[in-house]
Amino acid sequence: MPVAVFRRVPGIPPVAVTRLPDRPLTPQPLPGPQTHTHDFLVLLYAHRAGGSFLIDDRTWTAADGDLFVIAPSQVLSFPEPADQIVEDGWVVFFPADVIRSGAYSWRAHPLLFPFACGTDRAQRLRVPPEQRPGWVERISALDGELRTRRTGWSEASLAHLMLLLVAMARLAGDVAGELRSADEPLLAAVFDVIEHRFTEPISLAEVAAELALTPGHLTTSVRRRTGRTVQQWLTERRMQEARRLLTETDLTVAAIAHRVGYPDVSYFIRRFRTEHQITPALWRRG
Repeated sequence: MPVAVFRRVPGIPPVAVTRLPDRPLTPQPLPGPQTHTHDFLVLLYAHRAGGSFLIDDRTWTAADGDLFVIAPSQVLSFPEPADQIVEDGWVVFFPADVIRSGAYSWRAHPLLFPFACGTDRAQRLRVPPEQRPGWVERISALDGELRTRRTGWSEASLAHLMLLLVAMARLAGDVAGELRSADEPLLAAVFDVIEHRFTEPISLAEVAAELALTPGHLTTSVRRRTGRTVQQWLTERRMQEARRLLTETDLTVAAIAHRVGYPDVSYFIRRFRTEHQITPALWRRG
């Protein structure tokens, strides 16, 4: 199955917008049929719609004013052309760490909590008719900043995204309790361990030991719920901090490697290049 990946570029805000039905459904075109999964968060706003598509094999019929909140690893399938499903709409893509909350458990963040349904189901919110022009205006403003790249466009783009997330969180306020699932405490505990110990050369076995679980059970549970392994989440948290330190400090690459849990700087550089297709030094220069 094709996997849509959010490609980060130095100096470019980590957010993308596409207009339906005029542009592709994903940040980069995918080969083959319109069935795919992804590694980022998705907001799909159907301003005018009347067709059906699938999320994790569940059929959803989009209607005017539907806002779909889709988590990483959920499988999207479009059995008919996009212009027959959404006549007029927008899709906003962004990675979870676009909001720096001080903790990597993004599922607990009040602005990202509507995405925390995991792989159980998609969340559909209804935008009241009187609010729909405002949603079009917000997303259009974000799209305009990303396209025109005027002075301050990076900061403005993230500010517009934040306003969208605030509006989404307010819509979801009355259904937030329904998004909690039985496995959420386990995931929260895993991300808490990662947050507190990602600066150390911690292993999967040590994470599992802190939670009184076997490594195999922990790996299976986290992969089933999130589509990624514990090690992948640990690497992502380390890369998040590495990108921040490269951007905001003058620390050497070796010092940054030690600060994000890689005593071997050569290994850190290899890992960073694998994740970003560029070395840490070139990332900083960009």
